[in-house]
Amino acid sequence: MAGWISGLTTLHDLTERLARTRTPDAALHEVLRAGAALVGAPRGLLVLEPADGLGPVTTVGLGLGHAELGQLETVPRTALAYGRLLDGLPEPEPATGPGTAPAALPGPTPPAHDEPPHAPGAEAVPVPDGPPDAVPVRPGPVPAADSEPALGRPENPDGTELPAVPGHPGVAEPDVLGTPGLDPRVREVAARLGYAASYAVPLDAAPVGRLGVAVWLYDEPAEPDDHRRHLLGLYRAYAAEHLARVLELHRQQKAAAALTEGLLPHRLPRVPGIRLAVRHAAGPRGGGDWFDALPLPDGALGLAVGSVSGSGPEAVAAMGQLRASLRAYAVMEGEDPVAVLSDLELLLRLTEPARSATLLFAFMEAPGGASSGAPGGPVAGAGGTFPRTLTLAGAGHCPPLLTGEHRTEFVETSLSAPLTMLACWEAPSVEISPSPGETLLLYSDGLLHRTGDSTDRAFARLRAAAAGAPRAVRQDPEALVDHILARLLPQGLDDPASPEDVVLLAAHFEA
Repeated sequence: MAGWISGLTTLHDLTERLARTRTPDAALHEVLRAGAALVGAPRGLLVLEPADGLGPVTTVGLGLGHAELGQLETVPRTALAYGRLLDGLPEPEPATGPGTAPAALPGPTPPAHDEPPHAPGAEAVPVPDGPPDAVPVRPGPVPAADSEPALGRPENPDGTELPAVPGHPGVAEPDVLGTPGLDPRVREVAARLGYAASYAVPLDAAPVGRLGVAVWLYDEPAEPDDHRRHLLGLYRAYAAEHLARVLELHRQQKAAAALTEGLLPHRLPRVPGIRLAVRHAAGPRGGGDWFDALPLPDGALGLAVGSVSGSGPEAVAAMGQLRASLRAYAVMEGEDPVAVLSDLELLLRLTEPARSATLLFAFMEAPGGASSGAPGGPVAGAGGTFPRTLTLAGAGHCPPLLTGEHRTEFVETSLSAPLTMLACWEAPSVEISPSPGETLLLYSDGLLHRTGDSTDRAFARLRAAAAGAPRAVRQDPEALVDHILARLLPQGLDDPASPEDVVLLAAHFEA
């Protein structure tokens, strides 16, 4: 009784660990680790190959490197037990003959009272040694039986039945090298990798069906007894359902990210005297942060960074509509950023009255343009001429940051509300005059939120990261945006744990 309760307690702990995983990669590694502890094996691999063909397809290993996994992949799938499980093929008939013992058939083995051998480093798991007084509560939801019926039901030593576990019972190969009729390629790889036995189980969950197969490898001839198989069966039922949920979430996130990327510029325009760089990452649900860099009539350039409220497909669609509308208004009246934002506010109010948006739009006149003879006009340099005056207008958006060798300061745009937040939006524009070698940084509030700091501290960290960039980095906008992101987001730009979108757009004015 005590051993049975101890085993269920361990099972509960393992399912709790699995429930905390949020990505397919983390879940696959946790299933492998937990399964190895339950069956007493030191190594294993898990092949994810969803039956619906929608992916992702991958193989992860426990105690096996890429080279060792590659060796297993050189063996035909039909020659391996886990390959036959993946393809839904039946196990071959056991080969018997003089002096040979029958090969192991799929299904539970007779009750064993001795523990299977443990390889060095394998984690021991308490295995029940007596019948429970009552059927225990299973840790976590257990799915209903699928189309594959349970083949047999293990018994306790006193003959009482353990609770049935749905699904395929798995395939044990207790002595791989001693199996009659073994494919020579399997024998070669097993000897090279140093494993002598294996135990494979499929992972099935609705609505996908077969998700993949997990297999654990023993260093010596061995197989899990009925109690270990039963504990693994309970764990596997929960693990398959969890993997199916994580997989579906992963697919939704990839689809949202692909949709977002498809609505944003695929390349940045080339402008004499200006070099552009951008980094963008969509949140796991797809969000409304966006950017644009568009060539305008007479060689002018428009830059925009904005954010639409909400997340998910609706926010992504609204973001795409807002960006397309800004492009149309910028082409017609881009030299007046306030007029562009006013028209966008009216359009958003009429088409998306329940949604708000922040936006920053900057207009740069072409070199040699109408303002070339005015004070602060184009100045010649090694990189050609470049516009000295930028006109900006913002609607509730984060202030841009101007950084260079002699200054790093936020550009104080006029105080204004997000679009649709007031009965009539209006705010004056501001003009700035960047010097040769300086860089203008436009970004979304997601960059600040991902730091996990308060708003004031996030602003201070952004300014410090830009100011602390080495001189060579400041002269390369690609290197500068990477430097800033590395300082602000050490966990990386594509952090699945963060719900925030990130946009960082840099415009470097060459000397």
